[in-house]
Amino acid sequence: MSDFASRLITWQKMHGRHDLPWQNTSDPYAIWVSEIMLQQTQVASVIGYYSKFMQRFPNIAALALAAQEDVLQHWSGLGYYSRARNLHHAATIIMDQYNGAFPQDFDIIQTLPGIGRSTAAAIASFAFNQVQTILDGNVKRVLARHFLVEGWPSSPKVEKDLWRLAEELLPQQDMVAYTQGLMDLGATLCSRSKPKCSSCPLINTCAAYQQNRVAELPIPKPRKAIPEKYTTMLILLHGNEIMLEKRPPTGIWGGLWSFPETDAKLGFETIVLNQFAIIAEATQPLPVLSHAFTHFKLHIQPQPMQVLKLQPEIDEPKYIWLSIEDAIGAAIPTPIRKILHSLLKQSVINAHKKSA
Repeated sequence: MSDFASRLITWQKMHGRHDLPWQNTSDPYAIWVSEIMLQQTQVASVIGYYSKFMQRFPNIAALALAAQEDVLQHWSGLGYYSRARNLHHAATIIMDQYNGAFPQDFDIIQTLPGIGRSTAAAIASFAFNQVQTILDGNVKRVLARHFLVEGWPSSPKVEKDLWRLAEELLPQQDMVAYTQGLMDLGATLCSRSKPKCSSCPLINTCAAYQQNRVAELPIPKPRKAIPEKYTTMLILLHGNEIMLEKRPPTGIWGGLWSFPETDAKLGFETIVLNQFAIIAEATQPLPVLSHAFTHFKLHIQPQPMQVLKLQPEIDEPKYIWLSIEDAIGAAIPTPIRKILHSLLKQSVINAHKKSA
């Protein structure tokens, strides 16, 4: 076993994280769900979602039998919703093709929707004690600093070098402690900012520390101008209810409920949704809400509209009318929930004014 691996394993057993909800189990389903949730999301944000998700979908069969709408509702607010859709799809594949048993073959695991090489390695290591290497963002940072790896870690050439390096460091035993140790070290000590080098078990051999280059590495992604997009969302209010529209199954917020969108300037007019006509009057717009995605920034102008008449009454699965409270609990993106909370707050204020 390499000195790197042995020191990491010893440190993890003494100082690593041991009480996370998805630890101390070899259940591949529980490990799989946690690994998908932890993709591009901090542990602190995942813990609450994970517990509720596992209560509602305790096993692969329960997840596969659930409606995608239900799965998305329990994912609502966690972001990157393709993860939830892929998780649900993969569960149906496991039920159909593998008799409901999570496959142990490393190559087969990687064929499941939403599971790449690093995620497959984490599942294989934690659930089946296989000797497989992970290479997520935390691990890239640890390796780039310790071995002074130049270049942006996610560029094809540098990433290939990091995979080779990670494979060379693999121990043949204590894989759970080693894999968890890599994750823990990157998340708790070798963090992106304000790393705690003095507590690191690898400080004596860390090239970046020896050369005072910890703050420089890993080399950040080359900066590009982030595209900005603008949209107006129609907040259609009819009595005590608000209308939500089902988004297409793929793309941004795929399968979630949101507000209808338009690029038009609004006043008193007829809004046509499919074959339905809504006569509505625009009221004071809400403040613009900005939301950052991975590849662009979206600026949302929420435009409340008081519905005066429906021609005819809308009766189509793509649209639903809900109270604001019920809409907040639906499968909706985070920006939509923020808008609904502001509407709820405003309705409470208006109710108090009327009763005063």
